[in-house]
Amino acid sequence: MSANAITRSPAAGRHMVDLATMPLRPAHFMIVGVASLGQLIGTAVATIAGIIIPMLNILFRPGLSGVMQGVIGAADLVGICLGSVLFGKLSDRYGYLFFFRFCPMLILAAAAVAALVPDVAVLTVCLFVIGLGIGGEYSLDSDYISELMPDRYRSLMVGVAKAACALGNIVAAAVCFWLLTRWHDASRWPSLMWIVAAIAALMLLLRIRFYQSPGWLISKGRVAEAETEVRRFLGDDVTIDTTRDSGSTNAPAPASAQKKQGFLSFLAANWRKVVVSGIPWACEGLGVYGIGVFLPILVMALGLERFTPGEPAMLHVTDSVKITLYISCIILPGFVAGLLLIRRGRSVTSIQTWGFLLCAVALGVLMPAYHLHWNKWIAIGAFMAFEFFLNVGPHLVTYVLPPKIYPVAQRGLGVGIAAAIGKIGAVAGVFVIPLLLHAGGAMLVLGVSAAVMAFGALVTFLFRSTVP
Repeated sequence: MSANAITRSPAAGRHMVDLATMPLRPAHFMIVGVASLGQLIGTAVATIAGIIIPMLNILFRPGLSGVMQGVIGAADLVGICLGSVLFGKLSDRYGYLFFFRFCPMLILAAAAVAALVPDVAVLTVCLFVIGLGIGGEYSLDSDYISELMPDRYRSLMVGVAKAACALGNIVAAAVCFWLLTRWHDASRWPSLMWIVAAIAALMLLLRIRFYQSPGWLISKGRVAEAETEVRRFLGDDVTIDTTRDSGSTNAPAPASAQKKQGFLSFLAANWRKVVVSGIPWACEGLGVYGIGVFLPILVMALGLERFTPGEPAMLHVTDSVKITLYISCIILPGFVAGLLLIRRGRSVTSIQTWGFLLCAVALGVLMPAYHLHWNKWIAIGAFMAFEFFLNVGPHLVTYVLPPKIYPVAQRGLGVGIAAAIGKIGAVAGVFVIPLLLHAGGAMLVLGVSAAVMAFGALVTFLFRSTVP
């Protein structure tokens, strides 16, 4: 154990274990589970927004414009962009715990308003506010996990948390499908927001008995408090090395240096880290959110849902949600495969590069499948392959990578910037996809998406030396 480790024992003669080298305990899984709900609610909101939009198209004649669809779909993502940087910066200064509880409170309040007030403008504003809270989640949950896991399990457990977003897709799509089969009424769209409110309420309840970040306390020189919080999290026999900078091979910057370093100077000093952690995240954002939000609409544009002329429009929406559920179910196996590769020590940049490339290939197969009217299950299979490789590589690694390359003193801001850049890409994707559908149909959407995936592979490959 390091000479700088906290060694004061609450019980004389009790065997002490070092946080960095200890085996996993149930408390570790509790930490991961509680922190993972931020990822789950993020994709659940995107899935529900993507289902609400075609329901609104039924109510509005001749339907929402492409711009309005993009605005609704992108509202929470704009909030995530701002929230990830805002709460990341504030948490670096004031600590993680308050914001870790405040974010689900914000999401709960906004979701309840959207459910109670059936208005498109109110929905859009509420989605933006929900996005603020989710952005805070994205800048905090990986921080908590990376600093409280033993070294050998850190990247794996951060990846496990990211895999929870697959459950968000599946749970939201499944619950929405179950509800739509019973409602058959597009005007009941506000009630879908109660799903978001329920998840946020669960998050808040689970975080009542949570504690301050030990890594943040150490970075502020509050070592005794860090000792107490580690023991609250993991047990009275756990010690922590005060020089340990969880999640990075770089030494933490002194507190005085942090205060003097402004946002622009941070970017100048860390631009390669910003590029490798942010740009691929933006490319991945188009696939996860751009395609993900409009997946039910894309399913209908590609003619994959059951279509019978003269049937009520809600039946087509419901069937498109069923296909969306099928496609969403492949996301979790993709994450599992990616986690196994990380567990076996494969380079995260290699996993991400190949993931992007195989996503582009899958979209390349989907294009002729649609254009040449191949059996719809070939197209669905290509769509599932796209989602599988997206989550094996880019979607998983873009979450694992930022806390890996930034020291704890800068991690909140560094991860927040990466998440913000990622969401800028997601916002662009969500806003542009309905416009592309109107301009050139599904083929244009697929072609542009394949090009973006290839660009993500190129950037990851060129900047791979930045990642330890």
